[in-house]
Amino acid sequence: MPERLGITVTKHIMETQRKIKGVSGNFSSLLSELIVAGKVIHRAVSKAGLIDVLGKTGLTNTQGEEVQKLDDFANTTIIQKMDHTGFLCAMASEEVEDIIEIDAKHPQGGKYTLAFDPLDGSSNIDANVSVGTIFSIHRKITDGKKGSLNDFLQQGKRQVCAGYIIYGSSTMLVYTVGNGVHGFTFDPSVGEFILSHPFIKTPSRGKIFSCNEGNANKWNEKTREVVDYFKAIDEDTGRPYSARYIGSLVSDFHRNLLYGGVFIYPNDQNYPNGKLRLLYEAAPLAMICKQAGGDAISDSEEILEIKPTELHQRVPLFIGSKEDVKVCRRILTSG
Repeated sequence: MPERLGITVTKHIMETQRKIKGVSGNFSSLLSELIVAGKVIHRAVSKAGLIDVLGKTGLTNTQGEEVQKLDDFANTTIIQKMDHTGFLCAMASEEVEDIIEIDAKHPQGGKYTLAFDPLDGSSNIDANVSVGTIFSIHRKITDGKKGSLNDFLQQGKRQVCAGYIIYGSSTMLVYTVGNGVHGFTFDPSVGEFILSHPFIKTPSRGKIFSCNEGNANKWNEKTREVVDYFKAIDEDTGRPYSARYIGSLVSDFHRNLLYGGVFIYPNDQNYPNGKLRLLYEAAPLAMICKQAGGDAISDSEEILEIKPTELHQRVPLFIGSKEDVKVCRRILTSG
């Protein structure tokens, strides 16, 4: 039976929960509370030019990057909305060096972890470019009530849920719990996310490649060969592809998910291990992409198979339509 358009995300989560073995009401409540945090961030982003949330804080995050005011606001909002729920054993944020423990004044013993990039693409926020919140949820695997680093260092294939909220011309939630990808558009008139894109499927082959060619002189030969492939003329495979690059990962990924194509952020001379973070960006988007019929690799491995060794581990990322990623894999692993 096809999904019914117009149902709220809350109802969709509740109905989905009943179909998945081992998922409890705690998980549904956790996801619902996270969506409330997204609504708060949406409100701030939509008023960014009217309230004092534009510009930099003057601080740098654990990655050595300048912190935008909206980054800080989004990070604080998610922590404060989630730390008291009792559903989490710990959190991890791209903006915070160590795991975020649940304060003793709040309920302990949560069964899940939450890793998140509070505001991906925030360096472009002053130019009114679409930004987004990316999140990843795992089950706790260690003993005891408190969460530990090992609870976060799990393969992407073990994620319970992955998703993002994109704040653009409309605000949209896209998420998966392993049974397909669903998109919900925020209706400000009722204050709810409404199902608008049930069972999203990305085209098996796209027409778009997305990368920062300004870094081409820093790439290795294999990466240049990949990009040259998509720029070459070949009518049988629909090449050359169109170049589309916003510089906001969640925006580039969202467009390619719907239209088909490949997003490329390789390692280079400045970032020999890649720049994007495995836990907060690559793994959750890889789960979504795979569930939508696409694929995601680093320069040599399946993203969802990589076992993290550190909280802020970086990886190269080639993600998108299945046939396009297959081309990337073939070229990157050729002798």
